[in-house]
Amino acid sequence: MTAPVAGRAEPHHAPKESPLSPEDYAAAAGARLDRSVWDYIAGGSGDEVTLREDRAAYDRYRLRPRALVDVSQMELGTTLLGRPVSVPIGIAPMAYHRLVHADGEIATVRAAGAVGALTITSTFASKTLEETARAATGPLWLQLYVMRRREVTESLVRRAEAAGYRALVITVDTPRMARRERDLRNGFSLPPYVRPANLDTGQRAGLHEGRSGSSTLADHAALHHDAAFTWEDLAWLRSLTGLPLVLKGVLTAQDARRAADLGVAGLIVSTHGGRQLDGVIPALEALPEVVAAVPPECEVLVDGGIRRGTDVLKALALGARAVLVGRPVLWGLAVDGADGVERVLDTLRAELEEAMALSGRPRLDTITRDLLHPSADLPFHLPSNDKEMA
Repeated sequence: MTAPVAGRAEPHHAPKESPLSPEDYAAAAGARLDRSVWDYIAGGSGDEVTLREDRAAYDRYRLRPRALVDVSQMELGTTLLGRPVSVPIGIAPMAYHRLVHADGEIATVRAAGAVGALTITSTFASKTLEETARAATGPLWLQLYVMRRREVTESLVRRAEAAGYRALVITVDTPRMARRERDLRNGFSLPPYVRPANLDTGQRAGLHEGRSGSSTLADHAALHHDAAFTWEDLAWLRSLTGLPLVLKGVLTAQDARRAADLGVAGLIVSTHGGRQLDGVIPALEALPEVVAAVPPECEVLVDGGIRRGTDVLKALALGARAVLVGRPVLWGLAVDGADGVERVLDTLRAELEEAMALSGRPRLDTITRDLLHPSADLPFHLPSNDKEMA
């Protein structure tokens, strides 16, 4: 008997034309996936205000192109934490890629390697971090949730080092999982063929036992995520490894400064795809505040709402070292596995190159704040000290 295709609804009719835009991929993926899986990927928390605003923030910025610039040769390569990448575009950490395709994270990391892009794989990947590393040909970082059982986190760190991961990305915006009403309505749980491959049997209990009005993922997080993890505990993580630490989910200058003062190598400005605290500032609008608060050696990336090459250009103009793409990667994976992910990433790369050329910015170091129309600047106030947080 043929094994079920991950996350796929039947019957399925392939689209008549190849997808071109992110919306094309979203429509094609939505036609293939079970409703509960689609809602898990597409949804946010609360009223999904932040989910919408993460996308809308990009449309509030306008570009100021320069004319008569030599753009016959374009340069999109850069470095992330000292490692070369071909494009300033990477894949954000997302759980359970096998929900949408049987090859899961293996297909995703192969596609990223084909375009020379960074991949950040999740603690809750559906392939082991070792399997993913063996398939990788591009840079690879591991995202970590700190668990109540510290030995679980320590084991993941040791395994990441041994497998050749180049950095650890600590998610700091999820001491508990926010209320996601789509998942609650669907009683979302993992299908039997998807599991958190990096966790042992004792850490997987309950993830496949859904019921209406409940999300097994939220229940699991409440049991296992360490809600007591604080700034002071970063020293414990640092004692485990020489790998660079990157904090994901920083949205304020105060937290950015504190992270930099503690020697954190990088920050990811992120709202968790609009899936945590609803109503927070969109990631793009928080980006200038964070960039202004840290020294240049603390690299700042951003995720959330990126759909076009012009979005990447705007984020770079606001100071991001690179952007990370989430949902469009899963849409491409659902539609055509590794080839679909590669096309999504390559389309973003081609659109970024086009936008740079038409803006008169042939290299990444020519993408500066004056590319953006001043009326789009959103004022922000940098507190002089943390007492102003009161």
